[in-house]
Amino acid sequence: MTDETKASDQHITGAQMVVRALRDQGVEVIFGYPGGAVLPIYDELFQQEGIRHVLVRHEQGAVHAAEGYARSTGRPGVALVTSGPGATNAVTGLTDALMDSIPIVVLTGQVPTFMIGSDAFQEADTVGITRPCTKHNWLVKEAETLSATIHEAFKVATSGRPGPTLVDIPKDVQFASAPYTGPDMVTPRHRIPRRETDPAMIEALVGEIERAERPILYTGGGVINSGPRASQLLRELAAETGFPVTSTLMGLGAYPASGEAWLGMLGMHGTVQANYAMHGCDLMVNVGARFDDRITGRVDAFSPGSVKAHVDVDPSSINKVIPTQIPLLGDVAEVLEKVLALWRQRGSKVNRDALAAWWRRIDEWRATDCLAFVQDGPVIKPQHALSRLEALTKGHDRYVCTEVGQHQMWAAQYMGFEAPMRWMTSGGLGTMGYGFPASIGVQMAHPDALVINVAGEASWLMNMQEMGTATQYRLPVKQFILNNERLGMVRQWQELLHGERYSQSWSEALPDFAKLAEAFGWLGITVDDPADLDDAIRAMIDHPGPVLLDCLVEKHENCFPMIPSGKAHNEMILPNAEAQGQITAQGAVLV
Repeated sequence: MTDETKASDQHITGAQMVVRALRDQGVEVIFGYPGGAVLPIYDELFQQEGIRHVLVRHEQGAVHAAEGYARSTGRPGVALVTSGPGATNAVTGLTDALMDSIPIVVLTGQVPTFMIGSDAFQEADTVGITRPCTKHNWLVKEAETLSATIHEAFKVATSGRPGPTLVDIPKDVQFASAPYTGPDMVTPRHRIPRRETDPAMIEALVGEIERAERPILYTGGGVINSGPRASQLLRELAAETGFPVTSTLMGLGAYPASGEAWLGMLGMHGTVQANYAMHGCDLMVNVGARFDDRITGRVDAFSPGSVKAHVDVDPSSINKVIPTQIPLLGDVAEVLEKVLALWRQRGSKVNRDALAAWWRRIDEWRATDCLAFVQDGPVIKPQHALSRLEALTKGHDRYVCTEVGQHQMWAAQYMGFEAPMRWMTSGGLGTMGYGFPASIGVQMAHPDALVINVAGEASWLMNMQEMGTATQYRLPVKQFILNNERLGMVRQWQELLHGERYSQSWSEALPDFAKLAEAFGWLGITVDDPADLDDAIRAMIDHPGPVLLDCLVEKHENCFPMIPSGKAHNEMILPNAEAQGQITAQGAVLV
């Protein structure tokens, strides 16, 4: 009889199973908040030392912290919350993780099985509520299936297109005893089918690569989710073909911002060269992106003259929004490896003359310098603040999180990412309040790194209670707030699309952020003069503990470039009349 078999014959409580299963899955950190329905699990956590628990101040913060941990490590994040409001408070984080393909496992307490359906204290239909916002969820009614279910939850969360899973555990199941099942002994009830890429599609793409005159590599978060090998293969493909590269918000860092082929971010607030190249290309190779609406703009006018290839591990993403002539179903790294191997085998051919002409056209679009700004006068421009933050931190072991809004787009535009898993932001759901708790998760995973959350004052206030978490666990997170006293992106849309009717897009009751920081034992810094900005950023970086830097910026600055809602990629609004006239004169004329 093996040790594993002996272990499976030992009866332990459900609560002990939870802790043991987490340990067997390699979990080192969990984020949570206790309550009556999970007290048996918390009692077991108290009696062990292998797993560190981080006490957040709100369950939404727990799930976002787990997302930050997962996004910055490639390992699944874990959150533990109680029943009822504990579970419902986790819904936003679950939906955020589903939209952005982040692998997390959330464990929720539930009332005892014999009380389910009786409207018991802190009862909620957690499985029903979270079914639309998880890859899969389970209500465990017998201790005998608990450990296997937890192992399966990790498998589902990390297989194929990653995402959130949830295990709902009634309190009586936590007290009951049963044999423990180790991860090697589990036969998944929900098998993840193995999907092989059609060799004919690999050959078709290689043929298009050889012939293309105006190609573009359109990359997304799927490259990062696939692992470091996928990013390396993408860089090899770009270097050897000479094809230009752009990225979605979620894919930043998969290809280095300093790379010769980099066009900048694509989409609603992307660069002129990225968007015009997308509009004018004749071959689009989508690698791990999902054609979301912030990228496509007007679907019927999206990249109208291109052959479209789509590499994605999720079959439901292919042909969901944009028709694809060359579907390549499979893991990004595996598909890129096959494409590169065949292309090299056939002589590494590209249409060099046409490609050179394409790059000359792209350089004309680049010349508009669409991210240019002028820092003049006594008020800090938000673009200047992010440019200086980039310049003063890029040499550090740096991770950047963001909240959601104008500051998020400016961070994506003015901060450069050279490697994957260094940029954590809420893309698909656009969750205000994401960045601060996410930065806590990142800092837990990388205790010696410089972790910065770029925030707007409105977003940051949504989960400001997590200051207590950072203080308790001595996490030196840096909160860089661009404070314009406005809901900046809402105000911008009201200006451009709603006749400058600024309905409820500002606050008249903001705190003194520096004093608020000091109340939690942080360093608080306020800066409102461009001449003092560099020193304030250096003070933030050099301080060994958590810092809140309140950067007072221009209140009515708009985030450009911008593709207005319902417009095509060649109908961009630029920040000044000169650039607008230049790009209008050039247009997105094909070479």
